[in-house]
Amino acid sequence: MIYEGKSITVSQLENGIAELVFNAAGSVNKFDQHTVNELDAACAALTSNNQVKGLVVRSAKSAFIVGADITEFEQLFALPDNEILAWVAKTSQVFDRVEDLPFPTIAAISGFALGGGCEMTLACDLRIADSTAQIGLPEVKLGLMPGFGGTVRLPRIIGADNAMEWMSTGKNFSTDKALAVGAIDAAVANDKLIPAAISMLNDAIAGKIDWQARRAQKLAPLSLNKNEATMCFSTAKAMVFAQAGKHYPAPHMMVDTLMKAANLDRTGALKLENEGFLQLAKTDAAKAQIGIFMADQLVKSKGKKQAKSANKVVNQAAVLGAGIMGGGIAYQSAVKGTPTIMKDIAQPALELGLNEAASILGKGMQRGKVTPQTMAQTLNRITPTLEYSAIKDVDIVIEAVVENPKVKGIVLAETEGHVADDAIICSNTSTISINALAKSLKKPQRFCGMHFFNPVHKMPLVEIIRGEDTSEDTIAAVVAFTLKMGKTPIVVNDCPGFLVNRVLFPYFAGFSKLLIDGADFVAVDKVMEKQFGWPMGPAYLLDVVGMDTADHASSVMADGIPERLQKIPNDPIEKLYKADRLGQKNGKGFYNFSTDKRGRPAKAAADEAYALINNSSKEFSAEDIIARLMIPMANEAVRCLEEGIVASAAEADMALLYGLGFPPFRGGIFRYIETLGLAEFVALADKYADLGPIYQISDGLREMASAGKSYFAQ
Repeated sequence: MIYEGKSITVSQLENGIAELVFNAAGSVNKFDQHTVNELDAACAALTSNNQVKGLVVRSAKSAFIVGADITEFEQLFALPDNEILAWVAKTSQVFDRVEDLPFPTIAAISGFALGGGCEMTLACDLRIADSTAQIGLPEVKLGLMPGFGGTVRLPRIIGADNAMEWMSTGKNFSTDKALAVGAIDAAVANDKLIPAAISMLNDAIAGKIDWQARRAQKLAPLSLNKNEATMCFSTAKAMVFAQAGKHYPAPHMMVDTLMKAANLDRTGALKLENEGFLQLAKTDAAKAQIGIFMADQLVKSKGKKQAKSANKVVNQAAVLGAGIMGGGIAYQSAVKGTPTIMKDIAQPALELGLNEAASILGKGMQRGKVTPQTMAQTLNRITPTLEYSAIKDVDIVIEAVVENPKVKGIVLAETEGHVADDAIICSNTSTISINALAKSLKKPQRFCGMHFFNPVHKMPLVEIIRGEDTSEDTIAAVVAFTLKMGKTPIVVNDCPGFLVNRVLFPYFAGFSKLLIDGADFVAVDKVMEKQFGWPMGPAYLLDVVGMDTADHASSVMADGIPERLQKIPNDPIEKLYKADRLGQKNGKGFYNFSTDKRGRPAKAAADEAYALINNSSKEFSAEDIIARLMIPMANEAVRCLEEGIVASAAEADMALLYGLGFPPFRGGIFRYIETLGLAEFVALADKYADLGPIYQISDGLREMASAGKSYFAQ
């Protein structure tokens, strides 16, 4: 044994070949600080061993290395700038030591080689992968750039254009795609990986592969002339701005770093990379995107844990109520392998539901994402019916009929009489109280809410609503089924609007008040889209939701939380609803919807909407618009956490990200509050407190701010 650590071992094989094996204690290999230190020690041991003629680097696990240990980032990035710079420089120098070993090296890649894992392979002279490999530099998804030499080595191996695409998109690349651009040198069958790696290494030792020339290329400046460099980097800048916009600094920093380092050797280029990494580590975007990663891990871990405790497996499902939503739910269940009965009381509705599923699949086929076989299998798993008798053997029923408590209550009671005693019954409702609906059932313990978001196949979130009588067995089984459907479950407790709609409607109320005070809805949309970063401004979002749906939901919220969410006199949303301006569903709302000459959807601000709102035009600053819409949303989210509607700030952030499209670079509603600073947010809200109860913060938030506490305290 040449070296033995907790995560890394180096042993001697035959013919002077050594093998460095990553095998951390956990389920995957990561580059935490301990592993980096072990890699440094392993390099020292290898350098001093004159028996070694070549080195194979591999993993003992199914994945190579999944990247850096992101759980260390929050603490690391809170350090002073000079300490962060020293850490990233020291770590990248360890990768230099791998590259500078006095003999040829080869990385044998299986499974994920991402981030630091990919950078480890780049430090080797040769790379070979099996068919399971997924290789990439996804740091941009964390608001960062590669920090262990990736910006230096990758462009010198695959070319600057390809490298900038890899790094700015953060995508994983398959073995075939990596081979096509030269990121790996060979691809082999899974069982041939190590023998083939040793064979290639022997060729390098024998001089049949010029590994020194390969290494020299990575140490030298980029081989681009002035015209090539100008074209390459100007094109990349334009593409990155078009894709990432101004809110995500990481991809811009990557392009700038590569451009400035193009004429530098490894030492100079690595210095620029280290400095760029430091700058990004201190940005709000990186804090937010790392926060999203950690919150997503929490949500996934919690979901898997709940699913493991389930004592009921869903092998067959049923959806009551076809149409667009019912068809979308049936599709999602069926496409993930669960036979699904779709029941309605009218044949045209069943046809609409089946057409919805077929339409989703058809569009997938057009994009090459769905095969004819998948389409046929999915549609064959959906059984339309007009008869209750068809659902007698299902494991779960999802009621998705009209959003009316009386109708839902009748359907739920009828359903209970036709299903097995242990079948789970769910209601897909966006606002109606689960506790109230449970009164229609004899066994409310097997009942919960299962709130899907439209369009079902695109929106990742499912809110699972626990009623006061819902059993934990029911929740566990529904969580497991939600995961089986490929969705992200977040469990919340019952209240008006649950979590997502409860925090959304104060935002809409703030918008209505702003319009009444004279704001232009187009100007508001522009600020909330371009400056705050929402995918849609509030007027456009209301048109997509539908004015009838919004008016109904606001009535439910007013009845449930009258002290804050009472109906607004002269509410523009209600005016549009009463004028039959429902939004996209009938082509007219705040905007008029049509198609352009090429048949693409188009929208234009509606003069009719301006006439109905009938406000005196007044200009508001962007800061004023953002504050007047976001303070009510933030306040209600805080109250949901304080009341135990949602279990953690992290889950609330992910619910809004997955359910509403909250801007990822802001990290979620609680991360947004924390980025502003709790004390600063309290002061900001107090400036608007006279606008009404939705602007008045809770005592709990005020106390947290004064005590300097955090919603993300460990």
